[in-house]
Amino acid sequence: MPDCIFCRIVAGEIPSNRVLEDEHLIAFRDIQPAAPVHVLVVPRRHVESLAALEDGDAELAGRLMAAARDVARQEGVAESGYRVVINTGAHGGQTVGHLHVHVLGGRQLSGHGTA
Repeated sequence: MPDCIFCRIVAGEIPSNRVLEDEHLIAFRDIQPAAPVHVLVVPRRHVESLAALEDGDAELAGRLMAAARDVARQEGVAESGYRVVINTGAHGGQTVGHLHVHVLGGRQLSGHGTA
């Protein structure tokens, strides 16, 4: 997708502070962090949102979750705790039309939802 900012980051056209990458995904620091640790994990392949994943994308979804775990370990928040967020669609707060996982930690996060 030529107009997708995350596709351009994946392609190296826009610089990013990458913290993890493999052949399926990249993880980079958010430029407007909401917590001391705020890393985005994005698939290299353009997928519009979580809702756009197909049944055959289960492996990709698993890789994204495993990468979120690995980022938390690497960033030193795995033991103290962290939040993983996927905003989906306009009403869900998604502002970039490319599936991405937020990994947030490094401080006590306010409670949302149920435990």
